[in-house]
Amino acid sequence: MKILIVEDEAKISEYLRQGLSEAGFMVDLARNGLDGHHKAMTESFDLIILDVMLPDIDGWRILQSLRDAGTTVPVLFLTARDSVDDRVKGLELGADDYLVKPFAFAELLARVRTLLRRGQSAPLETTLTVADLELDLMRRRVKRSGRKITLTAKEFALLELLIRHRDEVLPRSLIASQVWDMNFDSDSNVIDVAIRRLRAKIDDDYEPKLIQTVRGMGYMLETPGSG
Repeated sequence: MKILIVEDEAKISEYLRQGLSEAGFMVDLARNGLDGHHKAMTESFDLIILDVMLPDIDGWRILQSLRDAGTTVPVLFLTARDSVDDRVKGLELGADDYLVKPFAFAELLARVRTLLRRGQSAPLETTLTVADLELDLMRRRVKRSGRKITLTAKEFALLELLIRHRDEVLPRSLIASQVWDMNFDSDSNVIDVAIRRLRAKIDDDYEPKLIQTVRGMGYMLETPGSG
């Protein structure tokens, strides 16, 4: 999936590019309205994240131009303009969603995935399974070997992230941004403690062990037999 970010604030644009890239997306970046408009009109994207207040051409005009040209690519407005009138204007112009700054990356990622799922014929995934571990996303329940396991909301979110990216090494920075909505502090042991507690619940009494530590890199949930 390829995403275009049109955002002139360097700190925000790089934060988004890093987070979305680590989440597995291909990301292109435009730092002003003219570049963003050109890329959106001439290249193929699965989603556009579009700021409103941009140099040269504002987001309203870019979206209007896209829709006038018959382009149906989903557009998520990301802006500090939070009035009801601005939200209504964006949606009436054809935006698919509207997120106000400041924002939590986890929420943005959830909205991105929701927009990308729209129009796809595949049914929405409601259960995630690895070996004998099962996550029921609708009921927020976890079982291993048929036994119910009680997790906190953060533990569930952490396990869901690991399963969705099974067999991938997830750096602590990615886990921190997506589960705790924070920038990673290398002096903090929050991630390590959370992993240890999650292991105690889903791994300690079971075989095979699923959560693996990749020293110096992060953590991964390994599918048995994939190593």
